[in-house]
Amino acid sequence: MPNYRRTFVPGGTFFFTVVTYKRQCILTKPESLEILRKVVDDVRRKHPFTIDGWVLLPEHIHCIWSLPEGDSDFSKRWGLIKAGFSKRAKAFLHKNEWMTDVKRKYRESTIWQRRFWEHMIRNEDDFNRHMNYIHFNPVKHGLVTSVKDWPHSTFHRYVREGLYPSDWGGDGMDDTNDAGYGEYGGLLFILDLY
Repeated sequence: MPNYRRTFVPGGTFFFTVVTYKRQCILTKPESLEILRKVVDDVRRKHPFTIDGWVLLPEHIHCIWSLPEGDSDFSKRWGLIKAGFSKRAKAFLHKNEWMTDVKRKYRESTIWQRRFWEHMIRNEDDFNRHMNYIHFNPVKHGLVTSVKDWPHSTFHRYVREGLYPSDWGGDGMDDTNDAGYGEYGGLLFILDLY
């Protein structure tokens, strides 16, 4: 079994990718959106973290979180989010025919891939590149031709805050290598996901 190494930096900022099992296109269904929003809110109340950036696509999530000072346990938060979502969505998303002995042994659902990918954000340039990647992702995947047309993204919050122009990443142009938005004077505390 591989030895997965994670970077645990108390109070750190991290980029995450979380994917559904077998890349099922389930996350942008209205009932899934509501459940995910409630579960994330519940977890944040008990185990606070700041959502700096977020995009929800049909089969995966990209986001950037900042943890409170002295806290490095993002794994616990993701575990609670995935388990809470799976429990609440089991009735309409679980596929019993996809269950395996390993899934039964570890009490897993057929909703999420087992692990997630994380990257510790190292500096402002790294933050900006990952934020642009998050917001441009729906265009990259051909879901829309302009970033502003994807509703499940913190891009809209950043436009309201004046950090991105509303036409950034439009018409299929790849703006992901540009800083692309105004001076970033600190991490925003986003009260809702979008």
